[in-house]
Formats: sequence, structure tokens, C-alpha cells
Amino acid sequence: MFTLEDKFRLIEEKKKQAELGGGEERIKKQHDAGKLTARERVELLLDPGTFSEIDRLVVHRCTEFEMDKKKIPGDGVVTGYGKIDGRLVYVFAQDFTVFGGSLSRTNANKIIKLMDLAMKMGAPVIGLNDSGGARIQEGVQSLGGYADLFYRNVMASGVIPQISAILGPCAGGAVYSPALTDFIFMVNHSSYMFVTGPDVIKTVTHEDVSKEELGGAMTHNSKSGVAHFIGDNDEQALMMIRELLSFIPSNNMEDPPVKTTTDDPDREDPDLHDLVPADANKPYDIKTLITSVADDNYFFEVMPHYAMNIVVGFMRLNGKPVGVVANQPAHLAGVLDIDASVKGARFVRFCDAFNIPLITFEDVPGFLPGTLQEFGGIIKHGAKLLYAFSEATVPKITVITRKAYGGAYCVMSSKHIGADINYAFPTAEIAVMGPEGAVNILYRNKIDNEKERTRIIDEYKEKFANPFKAAELGYIDEIIYPRETRKKLIRALEMAENKTHSNPLKKHGNIPL
Repeated sequence: MFTLEDKFRLIEEKKKQAELGGGEERIKKQHDAGKLTARERVELLLDPGTFSEIDRLVVHRCTEFEMDKKKIPGDGVVTGYGKIDGRLVYVFAQDFTVFGGSLSRTNANKIIKLMDLAMKMGAPVIGLNDSGGARIQEGVQSLGGYADLFYRNVMASGVIPQISAILGPCAGGAVYSPALTDFIFMVNHSSYMFVTGPDVIKTVTHEDVSKEELGGAMTHNSKSGVAHFIGDNDEQALMMIRELLSFIPSNNMEDPPVKTTTDDPDREDPDLHDLVPADANKPYDIKTLITSVADDNYFFEVMPHYAMNIVVGFMRLNGKPVGVVANQPAHLAGVLDIDASVKGARFVRFCDAFNIPLITFEDVPGFLPGTLQEFGGIIKHGAKLLYAFSEATVPKITVITRKAYGGAYCVMSSKHIGADINYAFPTAEIAVMGPEGAVNILYRNKIDNEKERTRIIDEYKEKFANPFKAAELGYIDEIIYPRETRKKLIRALEMAENKTHSNPLKKHGNIPL
């Protein structure tokens, strides 16, 4: 007969067994690969001593292929809740040392339970992925587990923040759960994602490609746009998750967390006076303006390696988080193309879902011309950014620094699609197109010499390539001195703090996908 001490001893043994996962040898192998274990990752991510594990002793119920003789408490995923900067979060971490972190019906149920709790309590879910995929021995049961997770990802979308860290392999159907979440973090040289691996690709299409080239961290951060952040190792990626959470609320009913700042809200930057070159064709770095106006000059960029002609990310203004969308004249002259439109639209929709005001810095000569863009659907993809800005009901403030041409002017949070306050620098040029192009069309076959052409272009510039016409029409609320940008943005945000605006009642819109 068991005594109370025996029962306590048994509990401790089971706990130790769960904490060992696949055993010392597999833990060493994980460390040798430059990766942390699931439990080490959770401990590093959360505030010290705040993790409460649930379902630590759960085991799988599979009996096929002698699986009933291989049962490990926890079954390859660590689940629980804890705190980041004192705020509640839910975490699951796949344990690669147990059956390669493969998803069983049982550990899918653990994650489902966690997500259901997160939805009830209104707190973010963070998934630390390191898995060989579905557990083959279980067949359709493990596939069903994935589908149940996908459904919950969709139901949670826009309700609670969902963050995925890919800290090892993530292949096949497993990639679609992270793809449905808000942000994906990857680690250089130790994580990868793909629907079909290099071996299958070689068999079917005869292409020879490595795991790293096909689905490595830099591939998805710079080429595919699947991932948003890249870390040099597990530790850095986890610290970046903590940083991201400091800018976003716990759920869609809360405001973003305010941080105390000593940075003067009326601070001016005289250096901004010369930021925009006199020559309209000369590039400059829009991040100089962003960091100048941000609290403590700090900007947390999202997707820095992808579609670099548009810049998105978070900063604080007088302690309050805002989302930033900015054309980047230093890359492709800041034009909008397919990738930039999709990157911007996705970010705008996230900010709107979670009550984060939007600041737009505009210097856009138009949409990128060419057959590749047209055949790729620039009309449809450009419309995504237009849709996202139009749909957003959070405070929206726009600053036109230089070019605002054609349809791209309309798209970049113009007054016409619902921006609350629109500022312009004295260097702003708001027109259907650039002076040279306009003169070519307006005076086709009517200009005899280059001197005459130059005179007409100068006349056009004087009449249209400035912010005054738009200001006369009320499309620009104020022409501001560049040095005052921070002060003007903060005052506009304070004015719009209690904004209430509702779109027409509907099940949902039909965004041009």
C-alpha cells in the first residue's frame, strides 16, 4: 500500500522524467546543434520564476508500431503560462528531444487547451516551434490535431496577439499554424520552414537546393516575406519577442502599454531641415526621420530585410506605442511594388486590430512599372494596402515629406481614405505625376527646344510640385517645419486619442487577396 511519502516521491520522479524529455544524450545533441531545449527556452523567454506548467504528465495514447512501450511524460511539448514584463502570456514549446518534437493527437490537445485558455483570459500566445512534423505512427489523428490548431489560430486572429518562433525544423502542414499567426521569428542557420523539403523537390522537379537555401531564416526574411524577424541564436530571438510584446496590447479590447519617458514631447531636431534634398531625384534615408521623432530615438523595425522600399515597425511617441509605415527613398526610390504593398497592408491591419495608432511618412513617386509587376498582379496587391488603410479605424496621421504622386498618393493614408491629420513638409510635391512626365504628356510635339522645355517644367513645378494647392483644398491640414515633426505628431495623437469610428456593419469585407 502506498504511503503519502511514496506518492510524493512518485510525483517527483514523474516530474524529473518529464523535465529530462528525451534524455541526457538527446539534450546534449540539441546543445551541440547550437539550440536550447524547450524548457530552457521557456525559462529564458519569461520573467524569472513565473512559469506555471500545465499537462506536464500527459502521455500519448498510440499503440501502433510498439508506441505503447515508448511513453514520455509531456509527450514532446511543454505548455503553460507565465509573465513577460509582468504581463500574462501563454507559451508552448515543442521538445525536439522527444520523438523529434512531432505532433501527436495528445500534444495537439495540450496546445488546444492552452489556446482556449488564452482566448478566455485575453492574453498573447507564443509558440516555440521545433518539430519534425506530424507523428507518422498516429496517421490521421495527428493531422486532425494540426487542423484543430489552424482553426483556433484563425478564431484568435485579431483577438489576441499570436507569435511564432521557428527554432528548428518546421515542415509540411506544420508551417501553416505559424503562417496564420501575427509575427514569425527565425534563427539564422538553425531554423527552417518549407511545405516540401529538398528531397521531394529533387524527385519531383529535379531542382537541387539545400535546406538553408529553400527555407532558411534569411530566405524567409528577405525573399519570401514569410518571416518578420531573424535572430543570430535562440537567446536573441527570444529577447526580440520580449521587445515586440512591449509595444502591443494583450488583446483587442486593450490599449498598447504606455512606457514612462523623459524625452521632451516638444523636442525639435534642426538637422531635419536639410534631410530632404533640394534635388527631387536624390535619395535619403527615411529612417533618419523616424528615429529622430521617436522617443529616445528608438525604432523597432519589422521585416527589415524584405521589400526595403517600404519601412514598417513600432516606435513610441511620448511613451505611447505607434505603428509606422514609411516609403523608403533610399531603396527603389520608395516606389510601391507587389512586395511592399503586401508588407504594408499586413502591418496596417495588425495595428488596426490591436488599437495601435498609425503614423505614415510618405515619399512615393508611384507604383513600380513593368511587365513583371503587372503580370504579378500589382493592381490586386496594391489594392490590399489601399484596403487596409481605408478599413483602419485607429488614429491615422500622415506626413508627406516629398513626392506624393498619382494613385500612390491616394493609397498612402491620404485624407480621402480616412486619415485624421495630414501634414506636409515645405518640400512636398503633390501631383498626378512628376513634372517631367506631366510636361511630356501636356506638351507632346509642342516644344521646339530644350530651353523651352526646361522653362515649362519649372513653371509646372512652381504651380503643382508643392504642398500649397493641396493645402488650399483642405487635403493637407498644415504645412509644417521638418524640425517640429515630433511635436506635431504628439499633439495630433493626443487630439485623436479618444477617436471613435465604426465601419458599416457586415460579416467581413472581401479584401482583394
